[in-house]
Amino acid sequence: MSAAKLTAGSAARLSSLWLITPVFLLLALPVEPLLGQEGELSEAKVLQAARETMEAARYCFLVTLDDTGQPQARLMDPFLPEDDMTVWLGTNANTRKVRQIRNDERATLAYYDATSMGYVTLVGTVRMVDDLEERREHWKPDWEEFYPDGPAADNYVLIEFMPSRIEVMSFVHGVMGGAFAPAALDRKGSGWVLERR
Repeated sequence: MSAAKLTAGSAARLSSLWLITPVFLLLALPVEPLLGQEGELSEAKVLQAARETMEAARYCFLVTLDDTGQPQARLMDPFLPEDDMTVWLGTNANTRKVRQIRNDERATLAYYDATSMGYVTLVGTVRMVDDLEERREHWKPDWEEFYPDGPAADNYVLIEFMPSRIEVMSFVHGVMGGAFAPAALDRKGSGWVLERR
């Protein structure tokens, strides 16, 4: 084998190592310093970590169920969560996600912030909203390319996502549930309760 081939092969291996080394370094770190004391976690801290991670990620995956019960995921450009963590999304009325939502209201949103290696998963239910006032309130000018008539376009509809559970893992915010599991909040009435493990 020539020196050039060895050099190219070595470069490829080193390149691969640079990609996976940060993950191994995180796994090698002691868990307690990352987590702090379990008592430090609170509903407010987990919600703040969720909001900031969702904002940093910007995009999310919306997962719905098809006719066979198979989860189907697609990338979405959601609005920021409201105070109660409801998330609004705009979409085309003629897409398969709309048909799936009308058939089964269960859904999941998944956000990943690559910069901080944090993620948020929201589990809940969705409903379609065609109200013109709501569409005007939930509109992004960037979408005019897809909807030339703006929020009043016949094919522009909204998805209202109402979470019943929030799972968060964020090293930056010190939010984890322990042993590399996410911290979890469950909706109780109009508030959230931290899952104790």
